[in-house]
Amino acid sequence: MKRIALGIQYDGSPWSGWQTQPDGRTVQDVLESGLGAFTLREIATVCAGRTDAGVHAMEQVVHFDTDINREAASWVRGVNAFLPPSIAVRWACEVTRDAADAFHARFGAIARTYHYVLYNHPVRSPLLSGKVGWVFRPLDENSMRIAARSLIGVHDFSAFRAAQCQAKSPVKTMHDIDIVRKGDLVVITLRANAFLHHMVRNIIGSLIFVGNGKKSPDWLKDVLEGRDRKYAAPTFMPDGLYLAKIEYDRKWRLPQEELNLFPCG
Repeated sequence: MKRIALGIQYDGSPWSGWQTQPDGRTVQDVLESGLGAFTLREIATVCAGRTDAGVHAMEQVVHFDTDINREAASWVRGVNAFLPPSIAVRWACEVTRDAADAFHARFGAIARTYHYVLYNHPVRSPLLSGKVGWVFRPLDENSMRIAARSLIGVHDFSAFRAAQCQAKSPVKTMHDIDIVRKGDLVVITLRANAFLHHMVRNIIGSLIFVGNGKKSPDWLKDVLEGRDRKYAAPTFMPDGLYLAKIEYDRKWRLPQEELNLFPCG
């Protein structure tokens, strides 16, 4: 039995998130259908991080087990032949299948990076619909950077945790938050060991409250220390959220891509 890892890129706009659902309108459902059509077998996948409806992935990582022998390029071309334009396998790699040291897309990840792209302009752009979050009030990115500093390090992120979150612990390590503006686009990049359900979107909503002057930079520290979801801003829209990168031990030698789809990301 072999374990295969895949790098998946998708536009989340048409789909009801990653995780399989009865209606079959999820990325996982469509990917597994494509794998089944290519191999003529039922294949179950495990992903690095489940994304919500409308959230995109520059590089989601999944794994599955199979006894089928295929070259990496064959997995890419073969499965893509059965996928819609909004989903694509970007790379494939056979990883060691060893019960004592098996690659695992989710539990083997050591860090995750998300981009959130904001279009900061008085008027919405139909050309960017579904691909960016829109904020019509001016944003002060310097105030947002100051506020974000309070989130760096090991913290209890309960204040930014969705009620339906199934994580065993709200304590996560935020490695870095970077905020860059170029013209009307503001890209917020968050890198952590792991994220809670809706954690990124709740942080983004709170940073926007600081950026538009509704709250002071010090407020975000108070929200964090309050450890209660009621203190943070409402969950922001999913449109501009991108799962950008999953990091693993180099021993797996995954052919991951360095992608920069945004002018200031």
